[in-house]
Amino acid sequence: MKLYHCKGARSLRPLWTLEEMGLDYELETMPFPPRFLREGYTDINPVGTVPYFVDGETEMTESAGIAQYLVDVYGPTDLALTPGDREYGAWLNWIHRSDATLTFPQTIVLRYTQLEPEERRLKQAADDYTQWFFARLRTVEAALDGHDYLCADRFTVADICVGFSLYLADTLGFKGGFKPNTAAYYERLCARPAFQRSIEL
Repeated sequence: MKLYHCKGARSLRPLWTLEEMGLDYELETMPFPPRFLREGYTDINPVGTVPYFVDGETEMTESAGIAQYLVDVYGPTDLALTPGDREYGAWLNWIHRSDATLTFPQTIVLRYTQLEPEERRLKQAADDYTQWFFARLRTVEAALDGHDYLCADRFTVADICVGFSLYLADTLGFKGGFKPNTAAYYERLCARPAFQRSIEL
């Protein structure tokens, strides 16, 4: 299997999952954005986004989906819950919420504060989506009340997926806005050796 990756990008989710599981994989770390800076990338992945993942005939582009695929296909692993688990629905919800609800508003902030040329930057959009992110982050704070992790009282791929959202928030300078449960949770995630390896690759 091969993962195309950019440092700091959503591809950290499947990379971290691969590292936690100890799977054998090939990694290509590319400059961002790869559709402009990695020659031939759009021939490999016509969408031009990152991550891009290949496992035999399987080709995937969605970071949370790849992470779930890895634990489902290459398990059993404590990183996964199964349909028979009481918190299976919550686990799935966190995996998908991590990108659709928590990462999405931050990408708007990133675009309109850093990636767009100066004349196209939009402070109002960045401010509005910053507030959106923090409003949605309340669900993480509440879920962690009395718990170290989001589901089943153990570290799972849901924590990897949400953990990337917190890592992105940290890189955007939002860490100071984390409430106590979220701040302590993020520190636990950052202390994991597989996370530390992943951010260096």
